[in-house]
Amino acid sequence: MPFDFELVAPLGVRLLIAAFLAILFLQSGLDKVIDRNANLEWLTRHFAKSPLRGLVPLLLTTITFIELAAGVLSGLGIVELLVWRTARLALGGALASGVAISSLFFGQRMAKDYAGAAGLVPYFLVALVGVVLFGAR
Repeated sequence: MPFDFELVAPLGVRLLIAAFLAILFLQSGLDKVIDRNANLEWLTRHFAKSPLRGLVPLLLTTITFIELAAGVLSGLGIVELLVWRTARLALGGALASGVAISSLFFGQRMAKDYAGAAGLVPYFLVALVGVVLFGAR
């Protein structure tokens, strides 16, 4: 008898995870777009002594796109879950969230901001739970 994820992850749990990731990454990505100069200034200082110091503008642009993709996919995943009870878009959002958080984690470690890196772990775990639950058949 196969394990039935629907018993463990009812629609409400899936919606909450998708909403959490949508809020997290739409806010973060949009903040990077709206206040790019302040973000760039802060990140330039943050990475001043790291091997990434010369790549900050490129990395900011890259993480902005990944975060926006994670947020949009998660938001659209909410609609897909409600309308069709499928989770392909939410799965894409959770995967993109994992990539974004892994990228941020890498950056924090390279900047030797170990407390900042550790603070990302709970977000990564939520994204992983989303991948498992949205990918369940």
